[in-house]
Amino acid sequence: MAYEPFNLTGKVALVTGGNRGIGFGMARALAQAGADIVIWGRSETLNLAAEGELTRLGVRVLAQRIDVSDEAAVVEGMAEAAVAMGRLDTVIANAGFGAGAPSFSEMTADIWRRNIAVNLDGAFFTCREACKHMVERAKAGDPGGSIAVTSSLAAVDGAARNEAYAAAKGGVITMIRAIAVEHARYGVRANAILPGWIATDLTALSQESKVFNEKVIGRVPIRRWGEPEDFGGIAVYLASDASSFHTGDSFLIDGGYAIF
Repeated sequence: MAYEPFNLTGKVALVTGGNRGIGFGMARALAQAGADIVIWGRSETLNLAAEGELTRLGVRVLAQRIDVSDEAAVVEGMAEAAVAMGRLDTVIANAGFGAGAPSFSEMTADIWRRNIAVNLDGAFFTCREACKHMVERAKAGDPGGSIAVTSSLAAVDGAARNEAYAAAKGGVITMIRAIAVEHARYGVRANAILPGWIATDLTALSQESKVFNEKVIGRVPIRRWGEPEDFGGIAVYLASDASSFHTGDSFLIDGGYAIF
């Protein structure tokens, strides 16, 4: 008999920043496991492309143009998604922004605020509205749900010249732990995912650097860049019944970089 908890048929998952990179890697795996998908992204072109590819996997897909730093847009978008799809079982706050400075002394308030607006405020708005939906559903007799947030290796490993990004990504870890404790009574789980060095648009310049590949990626025990597809497994696990007793945790997925 097959092990069934990873089957997501009948579940709905929403992934912010889901039209490319890690977010799309997660969304595609969730769809392959049977979940219907909602993706949020700011680019209509990328949204349509992602929607088309996911639809070909045989699941329902809703793509919404949402800027997660806009509280009103998140509130409205979450409500629309819940109505359109009938329910939301998993919400992954993955949308991110990364920009540093030549040095901490030269970091501007604008860079600080832009990092916080997307990486921390955006995750807060997204998780809050997801919890609101799941709590209401639980009170109506249908408990359960999974909240996840994409943090970063930068939250736990000194990220020189990226203090704003690190602060935001550290903040979401403590937020998710508090969410986990408060919402367990409703059957809602909450966990954080910490990617290491992953080949996405955010790391495009580093990927082209011979020095970076030798000095940094050369230190990764698995000896390669991470890929968006490497996050499909953890997304499916957290969305599935296999993780029904797993909450308040942080999953570091970095090819072993942090321990070497």
